[in-house]
Amino acid sequence: MANLSVALTDGQSQGPQHRGNPSNAHRIYVVLKRRIFNLGLLPGSSLSEADVAKNMGVSRQPVREAFIKLADAGLVEIRPKRGTFVRLISKREVANARFIREAIEVAVARRAALEGQRAEIVQLDQLVKAQERAVRNANLGEFFELDENFHRQIAICAECEVAWGIVENLKAQFDRMRYLGQPNPGALADVIAQHHAIAQAIEAGNADDAAAAITRHMADVLDSLPRISASRPELFVD
Repeated sequence: MANLSVALTDGQSQGPQHRGNPSNAHRIYVVLKRRIFNLGLLPGSSLSEADVAKNMGVSRQPVREAFIKLADAGLVEIRPKRGTFVRLISKREVANARFIREAIEVAVARRAALEGQRAEIVQLDQLVKAQERAVRNANLGEFFELDENFHRQIAICAECEVAWGIVENLKAQFDRMRYLGQPNPGALADVIAQHHAIAQAIEAGNADDAAAAITRHMADVLDSLPRISASRPELFVD
Protein backbone atom coordinates (compact mmCIF):
# COMPACT_ATOMS: atom_id res chain seq x y z
CA MET A 1 0.00 0.00 0.00
CA ALA A 2 1.20 3.50 -0.77
CA ASN A 3 2.68 5.52 2.08
CA LEU A 4 -0.23 7.89 2.47
CA SER A 5 1.34 9.89 5.26
CA VAL A 6 3.82 11.06 2.64
CA ALA A 7 1.45 11.07 -0.32
CA LEU A 8 -1.09 13.36 1.31
CA THR A 9 1.15 16.06 2.68
CA ASP A 10 -0.52 18.54 0.32
CA GLY A 11 -3.60 18.43 2.53
CA GLN A 12 -3.88 20.34 5.77
CA SER A 13 -5.06 18.16 8.62
CA GLN A 14 -7.71 20.05 10.53
CA GLY A 15 -9.39 17.30 12.49
CA PRO A 16 -12.61 15.50 11.51
CA GLN A 17 -14.95 17.71 9.50
CA HIS A 18 -18.67 17.58 8.92
CA ARG A 19 -19.58 14.43 7.01
CA GLY A 20 -20.20 15.00 3.35
CA ASN A 21 -18.64 18.48 3.31
CA PRO A 22 -18.09 18.95 -0.47
CA SER A 23 -15.02 21.11 0.11
CA ASN A 24 -13.36 18.22 1.91
CA ALA A 25 -14.24 15.77 -0.85
CA HIS A 26 -12.87 18.17 -3.46
CA ARG A 27 -9.70 18.79 -1.46
CA ILE A 28 -9.04 15.06 -1.19
CA TYR A 29 -9.80 14.57 -4.87
CA VAL A 30 -7.34 17.30 -5.89
CA VAL A 31 -4.54 15.97 -3.65
CA LEU A 32 -4.94 12.36 -4.77
CA LYS A 33 -5.30 13.34 -8.42
CA ARG A 34 -2.06 15.32 -8.23
CA ARG A 35 -0.24 12.42 -6.58
CA ILE A 36 -1.54 9.97 -9.18
CA PHE A 37 -0.52 12.24 -12.05
CA ASN A 38 3.03 12.77 -10.74
CA LEU A 39 3.34 9.06 -9.89
CA GLY A 40 3.62 9.64 -6.17
CA LEU A 41 0.90 6.99 -6.16
CA LEU A 42 1.98 4.41 -8.71
CA PRO A 43 -0.40 2.50 -10.98
CA GLY A 44 -1.51 -0.62 -9.13
CA SER A 45 -1.17 0.97 -5.67
CA SER A 46 -3.99 0.36 -3.21
CA LEU A 47 -5.75 3.20 -1.44
CA SER A 48 -7.23 2.79 2.02
CA GLU A 49 -10.33 4.84 2.78
CA ALA A 50 -9.49 4.75 6.48
CA ASP A 51 -5.84 5.78 6.00
CA VAL A 52 -6.72 8.66 3.68
CA ALA A 53 -9.36 9.90 6.13
CA LYS A 54 -6.88 9.76 9.02
CA ASN A 55 -4.10 11.56 7.15
CA MET A 56 -6.41 14.22 5.75
CA GLY A 57 -8.15 14.78 9.08
CA VAL A 58 -11.67 14.06 7.79
CA SER A 59 -14.37 11.45 8.15
CA ARG A 60 -14.59 8.59 5.66
CA GLN A 61 -17.59 10.00 3.77
CA PRO A 62 -15.72 12.74 1.81
CA VAL A 63 -12.95 10.22 1.09
CA ARG A 64 -15.53 7.87 -0.37
CA GLU A 65 -16.89 10.71 -2.51
CA ALA A 66 -13.37 11.59 -3.71
CA PHE A 67 -12.72 7.94 -4.63
CA ILE A 68 -15.93 7.87 -6.70
CA LYS A 69 -14.89 11.04 -8.51
CA LEU A 70 -11.42 9.61 -9.19
CA ALA A 71 -13.05 6.45 -10.55
CA ASP A 72 -15.24 8.57 -12.85
CA ALA A 73 -12.04 10.25 -14.11
CA GLY A 74 -10.53 6.85 -14.90
CA LEU A 75 -7.77 7.15 -12.31
CA VAL A 76 -8.80 4.52 -9.77
CA GLU A 77 -10.78 1.31 -9.79
CA ILE A 78 -13.13 0.52 -6.92
CA ARG A 79 -13.42 -3.25 -6.48
CA PRO A 80 -16.26 -4.26 -4.15
CA LYS A 81 -14.99 -6.12 -1.07
CA ARG A 82 -11.40 -5.88 -2.34
CA GLY A 83 -10.51 -2.20 -2.14
CA THR A 84 -9.63 0.80 -4.28
CA PHE A 85 -6.61 0.70 -6.61
CA VAL A 86 -4.84 3.22 -8.82
CA ARG A 87 -5.53 2.14 -12.38
CA LEU A 88 -2.75 0.97 -14.65
CA ILE A 89 -2.08 3.27 -17.62
CA SER A 90 -4.06 2.07 -20.61
CA LYS A 91 -2.09 2.40 -23.83
CA ARG A 92 -5.35 2.24 -25.79
CA GLU A 93 -6.84 5.08 -23.75
CA VAL A 94 -3.69 7.17 -24.15
CA ALA A 95 -3.95 6.81 -27.94
CA ASN A 96 -7.68 7.57 -27.92
CA ALA A 97 -7.25 10.60 -25.66
CA ARG A 98 -4.51 11.95 -27.89
CA PHE A 99 -6.70 11.54 -30.99
CA ILE A 100 -9.68 13.35 -29.44
CA ARG A 101 -7.54 16.00 -27.79
CA GLU A 102 -5.78 16.82 -31.05
CA ALA A 103 -9.08 17.20 -32.89
CA ILE A 104 -10.39 19.60 -30.25
CA GLU A 105 -7.21 21.60 -29.75
CA VAL A 106 -6.53 22.03 -33.46
CA ALA A 107 -9.98 23.60 -33.87
CA VAL A 108 -9.47 25.76 -30.78
CA ALA A 109 -6.03 26.94 -31.92
CA ARG A 110 -7.43 27.89 -35.34
CA ARG A 111 -10.16 29.94 -33.71
CA ALA A 112 -7.69 31.58 -31.31
CA ALA A 113 -5.47 32.60 -34.24
CA LEU A 114 -8.36 34.05 -36.21
CA GLU A 115 -10.48 35.59 -33.46
CA GLY A 116 -8.37 35.83 -30.29
CA GLN A 117 -7.93 39.10 -28.44
CA ARG A 118 -4.37 40.34 -28.15
CA ALA A 119 -4.62 40.84 -24.37
CA GLU A 120 -5.32 37.13 -24.01
CA ILE A 121 -2.83 35.97 -26.66
CA VAL A 122 0.20 37.73 -25.14
CA GLN A 123 -0.24 35.61 -22.03
CA LEU A 124 0.73 32.54 -24.04
CA ASP A 125 4.27 33.86 -24.44
CA GLN A 126 4.41 34.69 -20.73
CA LEU A 127 3.46 31.11 -19.87
CA VAL A 128 6.19 29.74 -22.16
CA LYS A 129 8.76 31.95 -20.43
CA ALA A 130 7.50 30.74 -17.04
CA GLN A 131 8.00 27.15 -18.23
CA GLU A 132 11.58 27.99 -19.16
CA ARG A 133 12.14 29.25 -15.61
CA ALA A 134 10.60 26.09 -14.18
CA VAL A 135 13.07 23.97 -16.18
CA ARG A 136 16.01 26.09 -14.99
CA ASN A 137 14.79 25.60 -11.43
CA ALA A 138 14.29 21.86 -11.99
CA ASN A 139 10.66 22.20 -10.88
CA LEU A 140 8.84 19.50 -12.83
CA GLY A 141 5.58 19.95 -10.95
CA GLU A 142 5.44 23.64 -11.81
CA PHE A 143 6.38 22.87 -15.41
CA PHE A 144 3.38 20.59 -15.86
CA GLU A 145 1.04 22.99 -14.10
CA LEU A 146 2.16 25.69 -16.53
CA ASP A 147 1.67 23.25 -19.38
CA GLU A 148 -1.96 22.88 -18.32
CA ASN A 149 -2.31 26.65 -18.07
CA PHE A 150 -0.84 27.13 -21.55
CA HIS A 151 -3.38 24.86 -23.22
CA ARG A 152 -6.21 26.31 -21.14
CA GLN A 153 -5.13 29.80 -22.20
CA ILE A 154 -5.47 28.85 -25.87
CA ALA A 155 -9.10 27.97 -25.16
CA ILE A 156 -9.53 31.29 -23.35
CA CYS A 157 -8.08 33.10 -26.37
CA ALA A 158 -10.66 31.35 -28.54
CA GLU A 159 -13.43 32.11 -26.02
CA CYS A 160 -14.09 28.38 -25.89
CA GLU A 161 -13.27 27.32 -22.33
CA VAL A 162 -15.84 24.54 -22.55
CA ALA A 163 -13.53 22.81 -25.05
CA TRP A 164 -10.76 22.72 -22.45
CA GLY A 165 -13.23 21.29 -19.94
CA ILE A 166 -13.87 18.38 -22.33
CA VAL A 167 -10.14 17.84 -22.80
CA GLU A 168 -9.54 17.85 -19.04
CA ASN A 169 -12.12 15.12 -18.53
CA LEU A 170 -10.59 12.70 -21.04
CA LYS A 171 -6.85 12.98 -20.51
CA ALA A 172 -6.25 11.18 -17.20
CA GLN A 173 -4.23 8.32 -18.72
CA PHE A 174 -2.60 10.73 -21.16
CA ASP A 175 -1.18 12.91 -18.38
CA ARG A 176 0.42 10.11 -16.41
CA MET A 177 2.19 8.77 -19.48
CA ARG A 178 3.33 12.28 -20.35
CA TYR A 179 4.81 12.72 -16.86
CA LEU A 180 6.75 9.47 -17.29
CA GLY A 181 8.02 10.51 -20.69
CA GLN A 182 9.49 13.94 -19.95
CA PRO A 183 11.72 13.87 -16.89
CA ASN A 184 14.83 15.22 -18.61
CA PRO A 185 15.69 18.80 -19.62
CA GLY A 186 16.07 17.86 -23.29
CA ALA A 187 12.52 16.57 -23.58
CA LEU A 188 11.18 19.54 -21.65
CA ALA A 189 13.05 21.90 -23.97
CA ASP A 190 11.29 20.24 -26.91
CA VAL A 191 7.91 20.93 -25.31
CA ILE A 192 8.86 24.56 -24.75
CA ALA A 193 9.94 24.93 -28.38
CA GLN A 194 6.63 23.44 -29.52
CA HIS A 195 4.68 25.77 -27.23
CA HIS A 196 6.66 28.72 -28.57
CA ALA A 197 5.75 27.74 -32.14
CA ILE A 198 2.07 27.47 -31.20
CA ALA A 199 2.11 30.85 -29.48
CA GLN A 200 3.89 32.51 -32.41
CA ALA A 201 1.41 31.15 -34.92
CA ILE A 202 -1.59 32.29 -32.88
CA GLU A 203 -0.06 35.71 -32.30
CA ALA A 204 0.60 36.04 -36.06
CA GLY A 205 -3.04 35.13 -36.77
CA ASN A 206 -1.94 32.16 -38.89
CA ALA A 207 -4.55 29.46 -38.32
CA ASP A 208 -2.86 26.85 -40.55
CA ASP A 209 0.48 27.18 -38.77
CA ALA A 210 -1.24 27.05 -35.37
CA ALA A 211 -3.05 23.85 -36.34
CA ALA A 212 0.15 22.29 -37.68
CA ALA A 213 2.07 23.21 -34.53
CA ILE A 214 -0.59 21.63 -32.30
CA THR A 215 -0.54 18.47 -34.44
CA ARG A 216 3.25 18.17 -34.12
CA HIS A 217 2.97 18.73 -30.38
CA MET A 218 0.39 15.95 -29.96
CA ALA A 219 2.35 13.54 -32.19
CA ASP A 220 5.14 13.36 -29.62
CA VAL A 221 2.87 11.49 -27.23
CA LEU A 222 2.26 8.53 -29.54
CA ASP A 223 5.87 8.56 -30.75
CA SER A 224 7.12 8.10 -27.18
CA LEU A 225 4.45 5.63 -26.00
CA PRO A 226 6.19 2.39 -27.15
CA ARG A 227 9.49 3.44 -25.58
CA ILE A 228 7.97 4.50 -22.27
CA SER A 229 5.67 1.49 -21.93
CA ALA A 230 8.58 -0.85 -22.74
CA SER A 231 10.76 0.79 -20.07
CA ARG A 232 8.06 0.54 -17.34
CA PRO A 233 5.81 -2.35 -18.42
CA GLU A 234 4.51 -2.89 -14.88
CA LEU A 235 2.67 0.46 -15.06
CA PHE A 236 0.78 -0.25 -18.31
CA VAL A 237 -2.05 -2.42 -19.55
CA ASP A 238 -3.23 -3.56 -23.05
